[in-house]
Amino acid sequence: MLPVISIILSLCIVSPVAAATPQEEYRDIQKRMKEQKKKLDRAKKRESSTLTDLDRINRELNIVESRLRKYKAELKNTEENVARVETEISENKKTIEKYRDWIKRKLRVLHKHGQAPDMVMLFLSSDDISKLMRSGKALQQVTLYENKVLNILKENLAQLRMREKRLTELRARLMKQRAQVKEEEEVLAANKKEKEMLLVSIKQEKSSHAKMLEELKTASKRILKIIREAEEREKFAGTGFSKLKGKLPWPLEGKVAIPYGSQLDPRFNTPIFRSGAYFKPIKDTSAKAVYHGKVVFAEWFKGYGQLVIINHGEGYHTLYGSLSEIFTKVGDIIKVNQVIGRVGDSGVLNAPSLYFELRYKGKPLNPLQWLKRR
Repeated sequence: MLPVISIILSLCIVSPVAAATPQEEYRDIQKRMKEQKKKLDRAKKRESSTLTDLDRINRELNIVESRLRKYKAELKNTEENVARVETEISENKKTIEKYRDWIKRKLRVLHKHGQAPDMVMLFLSSDDISKLMRSGKALQQVTLYENKVLNILKENLAQLRMREKRLTELRARLMKQRAQVKEEEEVLAANKKEKEMLLVSIKQEKSSHAKMLEELKTASKRILKIIREAEEREKFAGTGFSKLKGKLPWPLEGKVAIPYGSQLDPRFNTPIFRSGAYFKPIKDTSAKAVYHGKVVFAEWFKGYGQLVIINHGEGYHTLYGSLSEIFTKVGDIIKVNQVIGRVGDSGVLNAPSLYFELRYKGKPLNPLQWLKRR
């Protein structure tokens, strides 16, 4: 209530050098009302959950990226079909031309011996083979082999017409799909810009930054709850993980972007603790399991984006977050180095990365100490 009262009071106070006429005074009040409304809107926005806003944008990004992958796959398939049909048309034309030349030579021989002069002139002067084929009655003097050649020509002409029609349809579909891809790319760019602006505002406003860190801590506690509940429901009899410190394969081909543990934020000089590490892919964007185990979670999780949790037995779990796609489901038995998803940017970073955690009985461990040295 207090901000609203202050706005009303501020609007009622008019300076002696205010608007000279009632109309100007009214416009001045309207202008100040709009400014105060903007301030209120910004204040309300700051009061809302930063992580919720980020999660909403990430979900929208994920949906658009999924559609874009689908459209691009369809576009690639259509382009391949166009290329194939164009090749087939080219082969048809070569075959038609080959047999047409053969028949021309044959008819020249006939003409030389005084046979079928009209037909020879027709073949030698015609560029429209389909029209020529309709004059088949004039070919009564050719042998059985020539009839066979003629049938091959007819068959190739029919295939040519069919494929040219197919090519026209495919090219129309191609134009439509290219428009769809362009439209989705524009939507994706707009969503990424919105996420970028939100992350910039979080970095610039200490209160928003602190709030997001607090919300991430809460999310981490919810992860602990998920792990414990999964352990209570069903034990996984995996063994051997405890002996693999410093020997585990990396979850992707890449390098560490943000390490695990306590750090000091350079802008606000506030302490940050990360329960996992962010890895930036170099070439391949596939996220792989570091050890065999059982999937206990595989869906969207606020603050982590698309998340997969694998139980390796003996109290050990690994978490793979910020994925753009998940290739597994709860209950699946996973092998070491099996691809479980595709790296994306559905987490709190605005760049493709994999968020990786390793936990023992729910407590985060430094994952870099468990991976092979590089």
